[in-house]
Amino acid sequence: MTGFPTLLYKEVLRFWKVSFQTVAAPVLTTLMYLLVFSHALSDHVQAFPGVPYLQFLIPGLAMMATLQNSFANSSSSLIQSKITGNIVFILLPPLSPADIFAAYLGASIVRGLVVGLGVFVATAWIVPVPVLHPLWAIAFALVGSALLGTLGIIAGIWAEKFDQLAAFQNFLVMPLTFLAGVFYSTHSLPPFWQLVSQLNPFFYAIDGFRYGFFGQSDVAPWESLAFATAAFAVLSWLTLLLLRRGYKLRH
Repeated sequence: MTGFPTLLYKEVLRFWKVSFQTVAAPVLTTLMYLLVFSHALSDHVQAFPGVPYLQFLIPGLAMMATLQNSFANSSSSLIQSKITGNIVFILLPPLSPADIFAAYLGASIVRGLVVGLGVFVATAWIVPVPVLHPLWAIAFALVGSALLGTLGIIAGIWAEKFDQLAAFQNFLVMPLTFLAGVFYSTHSLPPFWQLVSQLNPFFYAIDGFRYGFFGQSDVAPWESLAFATAAFAVLSWLTLLLLRRGYKLRH
């Protein structure tokens, strides 16, 4: 086997060996969000015409779980390797920066999609959700998980200890995720907060993903896909630059 598939296999196996923690636990947490918010708001909110709030909520929560776990996979793997010192076994073999990037990214996408799919399987008994445009849903699931997987690699490279990684997640990833329209339509927000949402790449991933189910969205799906893809491209370029320079990896 060449370097890339070997590293990809290792990264997928890393999270799958503890799937109860890395897959089942996030699905359970997402179900708790669903039960709490649907109970509190289902009779008071209608985000899209003709779409019950419970149905509206499920794709948003599934995408939120996908994004967060894609980020967690690559960031936690890198920081653990750096702290334990076994990052040397990634850097010494003849692996190009593109190989390393693609392997960590691929494993993050796999984990994100598995968790997102788990959310749909777990909620299928609660309420059925239509899938009017499955290709759009798949496209945004891939772009969204790739976007956060790449951001996780950057965080893992930058952080030197778990506290720094936790700060990156708590002060950047979590706020951007919760302000991305998971629980509401941005049309219900004041103009200022609508503008803030439109600067958030996570919003486009979630809004476009929801379009794949209901055929309704706050922004046209082509615009959302273009924005999310552009953000992914910029972060990918930055990640490859950091890997080529060995930033905080080679001392």
